[in-house]
This record gives sequence, structure tokens and C-alpha cells, in this order.
Amino acid sequence: MRNSNESSSPNLQNKRRILVFLLFFFAVTLLLIGRLGYIQLIKGNEYKKGAYEQWSKDVVINAKRGTIYDAKGKKLAVSVNASTVVCFPVDVKKGSSDRTIVNREDEDEDAGFITKFFNKVNKKLTGNKEEELLQSSLENLKSLDEIAETLAGILEMEKETVYKKITQNSKYVELKRYITEEQAQKIRDAKITGISIIDDNKRVYPYGNFASYMLGFTNSDQQGLYGVEATFDKYLTGVPGRLVVNTDGVGRELPYGYNEYFEPKDGYGIVLTIDETIQHFAEKAAEEALANTQAKRVNIILMEPETGDIIAMASKPDYDPNNPREPIDENIKKQWESLSAEDLKKQWYDMWRNPIVNDIYEPGSTFKPLVVAIALQENKTQPNKTYYCDGYVRQVKSSKPIKCWRYYNPHGQQTLAQVLQNSCNDAMAEMGLDIGAETFYKYLRALGFGEKSGIDLNGEALGIVNHFKYMQDVNIATQSFGQGVSVTPLQLITAIASLANDGELMEPRIVKQLIDSEGNIVKNFDTVTRRTVFSKEVADSVMEMMETVVSVGGAKQAAVPGYRVGGKTGTAQKVIDGKYPEGVYISSFIGVAPTDDPKIACLMTVDEPQGTYYASVIAAPIVGDMIEETMKYMEIEPQYSEQELGAIEKATIEVPNVIGKTIKEASEILERYGLQHNVTLDVEADVVIKDQFPQPSTKVTKNSIVTLILN
Repeated sequence: MRNSNESSSPNLQNKRRILVFLLFFFAVTLLLIGRLGYIQLIKGNEYKKGAYEQWSKDVVINAKRGTIYDAKGKKLAVSVNASTVVCFPVDVKKGSSDRTIVNREDEDEDAGFITKFFNKVNKKLTGNKEEELLQSSLENLKSLDEIAETLAGILEMEKETVYKKITQNSKYVELKRYITEEQAQKIRDAKITGISIIDDNKRVYPYGNFASYMLGFTNSDQQGLYGVEATFDKYLTGVPGRLVVNTDGVGRELPYGYNEYFEPKDGYGIVLTIDETIQHFAEKAAEEALANTQAKRVNIILMEPETGDIIAMASKPDYDPNNPREPIDENIKKQWESLSAEDLKKQWYDMWRNPIVNDIYEPGSTFKPLVVAIALQENKTQPNKTYYCDGYVRQVKSSKPIKCWRYYNPHGQQTLAQVLQNSCNDAMAEMGLDIGAETFYKYLRALGFGEKSGIDLNGEALGIVNHFKYMQDVNIATQSFGQGVSVTPLQLITAIASLANDGELMEPRIVKQLIDSEGNIVKNFDTVTRRTVFSKEVADSVMEMMETVVSVGGAKQAAVPGYRVGGKTGTAQKVIDGKYPEGVYISSFIGVAPTDDPKIACLMTVDEPQGTYYASVIAAPIVGDMIEETMKYMEIEPQYSEQELGAIEKATIEVPNVIGKTIKEASEILERYGLQHNVTLDVEADVVIKDQFPQPSTKVTKNSIVTLILN
């Protein structure tokens, strides 16, 4: 029989068991402590972030893009309130009947053994009540397929497209931007979990294709792509806001959860140098010229010489920035329908490029006033010097004779002013050779040819100016009358404007100011003088010669009663693939007024006119009309000669009062008086007129234009 003390004391085997248990308990404790430390210290921020993302929604609130104004405060591009429908795919799946029941053991297959243990305990305590409750609630929910069908019907989208968006592996998806208020209300009434309506902004151009090449347009994300929308994008774009809210498992906002709204900051507005009314003059003139000449393109640009300000820039055909990927012309629309995606992109880019800034051409005779100014500045000619034209440029040898345009009936002996009046190539070639290659090149670069002008528009071309080292006499001769040198319309008008600005070359300016939402000036963009190219005496002398081109020379149709207009026509053969094809021309006219105190310079180019192509016939009259309209609009008093006064008295009409009338009524009244009219926007006939210019009772000549300002 064993002793009781022996039976009560643990034997060696029990001691070993206790030791193993203690070691196991100690190991588990260390494992738990290690796991806890790993979760808290190493993975803590990651899990915290994940948890926060699960119970919160973060919605971006787009800032309102800054407004673009004309020089007098008229809105040319605005951002309007709109609605956008967004989706939270995770919430849509949770709130749909397609939600599947998963076994927690399978769901936690990769979890640690402690997590599995507590999952099993929880399941034993609660049984299958959670799954039963979930299954019963799903019976009242729509399937993802039904949700997609409902949304597609409301939003007028393809069902497959909607389904892909609401089921994709993403936290936040934009279903459709800029929906109507009716669509927004239908979606609210549908009460689909995970689908929300948020406030948004849409870019709108109230005047359609008005000044489209200058304004440009934005993409769907309100990012500027072309024009000032692109070059001033950093100012126009505001700072987006955010809406952060806490939600429950099915995406409903928690009443006492964390909610925070970060208000968006609107972008700055920009004030352009263009004048909306003068821009309308240019747009209308370009449209009429395009229709009358059946040309490939018509460009018009007006500049204020003293400041370099662009006050109008129009090119036709153009596009509507509200819908920039669709041409305005119906025939072109049909042609584009059969294009491949790659070819269609090329057509878009061609349509969007600003030809006044991006395209180059040989200026022809409109280049001659600059050559005369260079010769005067370098004392290679004098106002009283005479030149003889026998129809051919005999000073240089070339494989093909260089002729004056009137070789069949030469100009003969002529003064310097008559050289410009007659646009004599023979005399200009002699003048260019006297200047010499190196000096010629120096002045062309000084006038801004071969370099960017500094205008705030994208894609500006440099032009082509041959270096003097590579100039032969034949190159100098042809360059003297505007061939063999390529420029942009912007470069040419900027150079000519230097003659109207006492010889000072200005940097073209398109934006004057940045303003905030309350109209306060944030930043001024000052005028910039690039350099002085000519003396005031030389500039004034050339201005006087250009005036004689209009008064007695070949541009008489540009004359405007009461104003001293200077100008120069140009009818140049167009270069295509390095050659001058027969019968293909660019007709142009450059005008300045008044020549004694220049306020505007105007350039018009007509690319490949059909039928009559002489600039004196198709370009000079239109520029003359624009100068007259602009001078009167700018309230520059005309100074009539006695002869002009006599003619005006016979044709003077007193402008009738059409304020308060509808467009239809006003047009009928003005037509009876022999007056034309334009309006600031194409509208229905029942819109009432708020104001008019000129004012009632003002005396004007027959066929003058009355601008109607709408209510």
C-alpha cells in the first residue's frame, strides 16, 4: 500500500504536462502580444485608413471655372450650375439582391487562428439569424441588372455601359455629367442605394461660334484645351472642394457621424482686349466674304497700334466651342461620318488650330510698306527719289524672268509714293538690292518675323525668314515684293502696326486683367514694347504714302468719307508643296486709320478665292466698311472735306428709334429707312431690344449698320 504523501505529490509525468502547458500558454501569450503589436504599431495606420474608407464617402465638388469677359465686361464664356450622377459601386452591390451569403470560415480563410476561433464562437451563439435576416431583406431589393436597366432608361445610356460602371472595382464612378433636372429628380425618386446626384459646373459659350479661335474650349473635366481657355487655364481653374460623410453598411448617411464640407474656390475671371461689338463686325465681314468668294478660308484681325491690343480676331469657317467635335457645316458633317477614328482626330485638330496664329503664308504686296520703311531708315531711298519700271527686274539673273505684275504696260518713271500706289515689283526689287541681304535680314528679325510674337495663344508659328548667308540676289529681289518669306497674319499686322505707332513694335496683347468673383482686379497684364524699329519720321512718311494708296492708288474702294485711311493690297500666288500653282492666290488687304493718329490696324486675308481674286475688289471694300463701322463705334469724329460733305448731305438718314421693338419689327423699320442692322446674338423674333447704336435721331449715311442690343 502506497504512502498518502506519495500519492498526493505530482509525479514526473504530471510535472512534464504542467511544464508543457505553461510553455504553450507562454508561447500563445507571446504570439498574441506580438500579433497585437504588429496590428497596432506596424499595420495600425493601414487598418485605420481601410476602416475609415469603409464607413465614409469622399465626393469631389468641382470649383466653378472663371468667367471670360470682353473688354467692356460682356460675358463670352461662363460656367453654369449643372447636375452630375455618380455611383459608389460597393454600396450599389451591398444594396442589391445580387449580394451573396458567404461562410465566415471561408471568408476568413487567410485570417489568423485566433480570429477563426472567435468567428466560430460567434456563429454558435447567434446561429444563422444574421444570414436569415439578410436573406429576407434581399427579397425586396432589385438585382444589379434591374438597377442598370432603370438607370439606362433615365440617363438615355446603353444598359451594358451602365452595368459595367456600377459593378466595376472602384470606390467612386461618374455615371453621367450634366443631366437635366427632370433626370435628376427621377433618379432621386428611384432611391437606388449607392447612386447620388451632386452639384457640378458646365462650361457654356453663350454666343456659340463667336470668337471661337480666341476663346478655345474645355474638356469634360473643365480643363482648357485651346485658346485662352488653355493658355490661362491655371488662372481660370479654381480649387475643387470635398464632401466627406460617414455612412452605415448600406451607404446611408449616419445622423451623428463625421461630416465635413470643404468649399471649392472659384477660378479667376479674365478680361480680354477684344470688344464684343467690333468682334461682331469682323465675324459678319468674314462670313460675307467667305460666302461671296467661295474661298477656302477668310481671316480678319484688328489691332490697336499703340498698345498691341487685339480688338477683334475672326476666321471662317470655324467651330462652336459648346460642341467642338462637330463641324457647323452640314456637308462636312456627312463627310466625317465615314472617317476612321484616326482620320477624325486629324480633322478635329485641323478645325481647332487658329490660322491667324498657327498658319504661315507669303504676304505678297502687303509686305511692301515695310520694305520702303527699311530703305528710308537706312538712307537707301528718299521720299523724292524716282524709280523706272520697264516691266522686268533686270538687276538679277534667274532661270525664269522676274517680272512686274504690269510687265505688259510698264509703270515707267515714278516717285517713291507712286511705287506703293502702283505696287511696282520692279522698283521694289531695286530697293531691296540697295538694302542688301544682311541689313534686310536684320530688320526682318527686328520686325518679329521668324520668332514668336509673345501672344498668349498656343501653337504660334515662327514663320520662315532666310538667313542672309543663304540669300542670293534673286532671293532679295523676290523677298522685296513679299515672295520667299513666310509669315503669320498676326506677325504681319504687328509689324505694320509698328509703322502706325511711331516705329515701336508692340507685343500683341489678348488679356488685360484677372479679376475675382467680386470684380476686384487681381492682376494687370501691362502692354509691352518689344523694340523701336523705325524713327517717328520714317513711320509718319510711310503712313502718308499708304494713305495715297487708298486716296489715289489701287485701293480706292477702302476709302471712308471723313477718315484718313491708309492701306496696301496684296494678291499673291499661294505656295503649295513648294510650288506656285497656276490660278491659286491669297488676296489680302492691310489698312490703318486714321493715318494722322492711328487707332486701328486691320488685316484681311482671303485664301483661294474663286472667280475674281484681286484684293482691291474682294478685300479692300470689306476692310473699308469695317474701318468705318469701328471708327463710328469708337466715337472718333470724322473730318469731312467739302466734297465729302456735299455727297453726305444727299445721302444722310436720321436713325429711327427701335428701342422696345422686337427683332422682327425693328428690322422692318430699319429696312424702310435704307439701313442695315446686326444683333449680338441669334434669337427668336419676340426678343425685345434694350438699346441701339447709333442712338435714335443720329444722322448716318445710307446703308449704315445699326447694332441692336438685346434685353
